Amino acid sequence: TGFLVWRLKGAGTRHSPSHFVHLCRAANDRLVTFQYFHFLKRMYVTQYNRDLSQRAKPKSDPVVSPFHELQQLDQEKRVVHKISPISPIHQPWPETSRRGELREVESPAETEASAPSPRAEPSEDRQWKEMKLRLDELPGILARLSKIKLTALVVSTASAGFAMAPVPFDLTCFLLASLGTGLASCAANSINQFFEVPFDSNMNRTKNRPLVRGQISPLLAVGFAASCAVPGIALLALGVNPLTGALGAFNIFLYTCCYTPMKRISIANTWVGAVVGAIPPVMGWTAATGSLDAGALLLGGILYSWQFPHFNALSWGLREDYSRGGYCMMSVTHPGLCRRVALRHCLALLGLSTVAPVLGITTWTFPVVSLPINLYISYLGFRFYRDADRSSSRRLFFCSLWHLPMLLLVMFTCKKPVLEKEDKSDLLGEGPGRAVGMRLP
Repeated sequence: TGFLVWRLKGAGTRHSPSHFVHLCRAANDRLVTFQYFHFLKRMYVTQYNRDLSQRAKPKSDPVVSPFHELQQLDQEKRVVHKISPISPIHQPWPETSRRGELREVESPAETEASAPSPRAEPSEDRQWKEMKLRLDELPGILARLSKIKLTALVVSTASAGFAMAPVPFDLTCFLLASLGTGLASCAANSINQFFEVPFDSNMNRTKNRPLVRGQISPLLAVGFAASCAVPGIALLALGVNPLTGALGAFNIFLYTCCYTPMKRISIANTWVGAVVGAIPPVMGWTAATGSLDAGALLLGGILYSWQFPHFNALSWGLREDYSRGGYCMMSVTHPGLCRRVALRHCLALLGLSTVAPVLGITTWTFPVVSLPINLYISYLGFRFYRDADRSSSRRLFFCSLWHLPMLLLVMFTCKKPVLEKEDKSDLLGEGPGRAVGMRLP
């Protein structure tokens, strides 16, 4: 204290109050306080009285009420009474030990819930069983493996492209092109299911597929895909033309190696999948004409735009499934973009229908006749964009199922005849040549 008073006198009253507080803090840091004396006292007591530092009073047990003990004993008796006896006669040793460990870990509530009921199935019926493949079930399994309904849609769009080509109809080429396209689609779908087995098992929509349920082995699935891909591409390349075969091989690669892995990486998979669906009508056109014309691109554009309202409306009702399976879809990660893209491509179908007579593929009656169905799907696309619920998405999806075949049928009925596309001067020039050719013999 005397040192503090001396410092205050030396500093004088001219210093500020903040400086005074600082001096007080410095003096407290440098002086010996009461805590130091208290520490010395403790050291002295423990040094001369060692019994004090070594004795420890034992902690008393918690007092438990007799009501709680009775309740605990009653619960234990009830749990032991409801545990079912183990029969080790029919169970192998590893499985029996594993079940014993699980019963020890289970809580009393789980034990009561898992108590066997009188109507429970025998334990032998719940064991893993080997799936035996029968020959009479093989066609149905392979049909589900190749997604036969989707394959039929692909073949129908390829047939529409062949029918819309401005050339005379060739039945042999048409059959070869349809068969090759169908085999290529079966191969692509089978490889797709082979890659997505662990993800399909988490989705309610795909958990009953053949590979997920073990109805067919992965080796047999890959063999079936190879037996479809090789003859299919060979038919398209050798029986039709090399351009169609190249398009078929490229479509298999795009579907299996690009679209399938992208489904778990980015929402761009929807656009890649739309390109995959747009190639079959182009293949039908090239099978008939042997070249890529404006008509082939128009048909591909119609299929490309149609797939967005179709798939976006379907994926909207399956958002929980896609999220559980780990797929990156617009309906899950970008719901607003999903609805905007669906409406945008519904309106694009109106513009593409108007371009058809401009390119000389159909007459001008096609935009007029197809206007009601295009307006209706656009209206449903607007309802889906505005309401964003399951009801509007379901209506748009079911409308897309009948909209595409009706639009292609109207397009075929309004197709320009083949003779109208030929130049009249060429027809007049061929006439005398044919006459001379007839006269020479």
